[in-house]
Amino acid sequence: MSTRRSADRCLLILLDGLGDRAYPAQGDRTPLQAAHTPNLDAFAQSGSCGLLHAARPGIALPSENAHFALFGYREQEFPGRGLFEALGAELDIRPGDIAFLVHFGAAEVREQTLFLKKHRPKISPEETKAFTEAIASYTWHGNNGDETEPVQIDYLPTKGLDGILRLRGKGLSCQVTDTSPPQHDHPLLMALPYREAEDLPAAQRTAVALNSYIVWSHDILSKHPLNLQRQEKTQELVNVLVTQRPGTPGQIQSFAERWGIQGASLSSGLMYWGLASYLGMRVEKVKDTDDPGRDLAERLRLADSLGKEYEFLHVHTKAPDAAAHTKDPKKKVAAIESLDKGIGEMLPNLLDGRTVVIITADHSTPSAGPQIHSGEPVPIAVAGPGLRRDLVSGFDEVQCAPGALGWVQGQDLMPMVLNFLDRAKLIGLMDTPDDQPYWPGKRTPFRL
Repeated sequence: MSTRRSADRCLLILLDGLGDRAYPAQGDRTPLQAAHTPNLDAFAQSGSCGLLHAARPGIALPSENAHFALFGYREQEFPGRGLFEALGAELDIRPGDIAFLVHFGAAEVREQTLFLKKHRPKISPEETKAFTEAIASYTWHGNNGDETEPVQIDYLPTKGLDGILRLRGKGLSCQVTDTSPPQHDHPLLMALPYREAEDLPAAQRTAVALNSYIVWSHDILSKHPLNLQRQEKTQELVNVLVTQRPGTPGQIQSFAERWGIQGASLSSGLMYWGLASYLGMRVEKVKDTDDPGRDLAERLRLADSLGKEYEFLHVHTKAPDAAAHTKDPKKKVAAIESLDKGIGEMLPNLLDGRTVVIITADHSTPSAGPQIHSGEPVPIAVAGPGLRRDLVSGFDEVQCAPGALGWVQGQDLMPMVLNFLDRAKLIGLMDTPDDQPYWPGKRTPFRL
C-alpha cells in the first residue's frame, strides 16, 4: 500500500512584478529569461508549472488588487488601496471615513488650469514638515456653508511627501475619481463621482469637498514663505496636492474564516501590511536593504520559524517591480539573479516533506515603455509532497507555459492551496451550516 506524507503548511513566495516583456537588447527575451537563475530553474524541475494571472489576461493590475484576488477575495469586496496604506501606517481610520492616497507636487497655472509639472519635487525634511503642517487640517462646510454637516479633512503624513488624506463626516463615498495625472506636465484632474456610484449624492459630496480642499491647500502652499524663497531661487514650487485610489473600511470575512487556515504575511510596505491586517493575518514588518537576495533569505528563514503556528505564509519582495520601474531591463535582471541566490540559500530547508512551496508573482511590470504594469500572465511553479512533476526545465514566462498547472487565475489559487494541504472539502458535503470550501469545519457534535 502506497502512502505519502501530507503537507501541513503552504509557503507562497511572491516576487512582485516579476513578469515582463521581451526586449531586443536581451535577445528578444524577458529579464527573467535573460537572468541566470539556477535555483529557480531547479525548483521548477521539482514540481508543476504554469502561467498565472490574478484576474484575466490583458488586465493590468496593481499589487493591491492582485494580492486581494490571490488571497481569495472578490473584486466587489475590495475596499481601496488608500485604506490599506492607512491601516499599514496604523492611522486612525473609522467606518465611514474615506482614505485617499495623497502626495505633494509642483504645479503651474495656465489659463486657469493647474498643470502638474512634477510629482514629489525634491525638498528638505524641514520644508516637508512645514508644508505638511500648513495644510494639515481643513473643514468643508458645504457648497453654501449652510445646511450640510461639515466634512473634516486631515492630511496624515506617512513617508516623505506621501500621506493619507482622511475625509470624515456623514454621507461620504470612496467612488470618486483620481485628481493625480500619471504623467508630468498634464492638467490636474477634477475629482468627480463615478458615473455609476452606488450612492451618487454621497460621491458628489465627497468630490466637491475634496476639490475644495485642493483649491484651499494650493492657495495656502502658493503663499507659503518657503515657496516664496524657492521662487527667488528659481526652484520648483511645492504647491499642490494630488490624490488617488481612495478606500474605506467595509465588512470583510477574515482570511482564517474564509479558508480555515491561519495566515501570516512577511513584507516591507505599508500597503502589504495594511492588506494583511485588514484580512486578519499576522503581519511581520520587515525592511528592505540594497541586497534583495539577502532580504528574501532572511524572510524565508523567519517564515520557516513561524511554520508551526501558521499554515499559510506569504513571503513578499518588491525588488523585481522596483527594478522594472527604473525602466532599465538590466537592473531587473540583476534583481532577479539576487533573489535567485536568496531562494537557493533557503529552499533546501523549506522543501522538507511537510511544506508546499509556491513561487510566482502578482503581475507583470514592463522594464521599458510607458506602461506602469501590464496584462501579461506570470510564471507559477509549485512543489511539495505528493505534487505532480511535469517536464518543465526552467522558470520563466515561456518555459512554464506548457506545464501541468496550465492556466491559473487568481480565484483558483486558494482552492489549490487547500487541495495541496488535503483541506479541500468535497462538493456536496455539509459538515457545518456554512458551505465553506475547506474541511473539517467548525462542526457541532451530536449530543444526547
